[in-house]
Amino acid sequence: MPTFRYSAYTAEGRDTVGTLEAESLKEARQRLKRDGLFPRELSPAEEEGAAPGRRLFGGRTGLAEIALVTRRLATLVGSQVPIFEAVTTLGEQEEPGELKKALGRIKERLAEGASLARALSLEPRLFSESYVAMVAAGEASGSLETVLEKLALFLEEQRAIRSKVTASLAYPLLMIVVGGGVMLFLLTFVIPKIVTIFEDNKAALPLITIALIKTSAFLRHFWWALLGLAAGGVFLYRRLATQEGFRLRRDRWLLGLPVVGGLTRHLILSRFAKVLGLLLASGVPVIKALEITAQVLVNRVYRGALHGIATELAEGGNLSGALRKGALFPPLLVHMVAVGEKGGELEEMLAKAGNAFEREFDTAVSGLMALLEPLLVLAMGLAVGLVVLAVLLPIFELNQLVR
Repeated sequence: MPTFRYSAYTAEGRDTVGTLEAESLKEARQRLKRDGLFPRELSPAEEEGAAPGRRLFGGRTGLAEIALVTRRLATLVGSQVPIFEAVTTLGEQEEPGELKKALGRIKERLAEGASLARALSLEPRLFSESYVAMVAAGEASGSLETVLEKLALFLEEQRAIRSKVTASLAYPLLMIVVGGGVMLFLLTFVIPKIVTIFEDNKAALPLITIALIKTSAFLRHFWWALLGLAAGGVFLYRRLATQEGFRLRRDRWLLGLPVVGGLTRHLILSRFAKVLGLLLASGVPVIKALEITAQVLVNRVYRGALHGIATELAEGGNLSGALRKGALFPPLLVHMVAVGEKGGELEEMLAKAGNAFEREFDTAVSGLMALLEPLLVLAMGLAVGLVVLAVLLPIFELNQLVR
């Protein structure tokens, strides 16, 4: 069932934010009204298409800006600067934009007596439930500086992962675009001019040349059909992506793909372990921490598993036992969680597990890119070579006939 994030106010005029599950936006709005809440803003909890670059703790502004503000806030708090003055300073230093406006609104709420977590919670586009929960726990335990430092470090690590993946994909994507452009140019502009030479001589053409000519003619005469088919496919996917059942099947299919499925699992497990460890280290109760972590994960298969684990823990189970029952969590993670539970170091073991899966992800991405780049070069060479061969073979045959 889809999850919606809302910002609303009560009949008494108090602000509140949160999430709820409903079949549609209309049903979500009706449920809020039944609960005596009047929504200011109501939207899906996540945007489709954000994966794999989903912002874990930030909204549209992005990880870099949120991480920098968090780091600066931690520095100011550590210097014994009052929260109100710290947020005021950050707002004055920030460049004009969404984040600067949000900091201004946060400052106003702080002036009215709201806590930092409460003020942040009313900016769900920038600060997610995970971020707010950690800040609230830090305020309650008197360790806000430490929590903010950990948050900033985590955001910076996630940004580094994203940057590495983007950089790794840049060259292969450039190769695909350039190669596709070259082939399209050859087939739609060069080949038609050469075809006239063959037609004038009325010579029998090799099969590869005939196939090339037909492909060229199809692209020139039916490009609109291909464009329409692509647009229709995108439209159909976007419609299907609004259905929870389709999203679940898509996410399950993604996990089963060769290579890509393994990379996805490593990334999900790394995020799961790190986010859960951060929440627990910040003082968030384990069941609530699991529910929040589930919302961070994009993949609905893992999200559903975490909701089930939270339910089992509420009934008296332990985390390692609940993880062991599912096939989604590898023995390494289960063993490290069990050791952490026994030794009272669950947060540290989760952080270590997250780092381990992150290293495996980095290694797998590097290996895949090292293999993919020469394969793309080879594929481009073969494609261009086939075009050249299809053009040269009839020319050679014409030369032999002339002789």
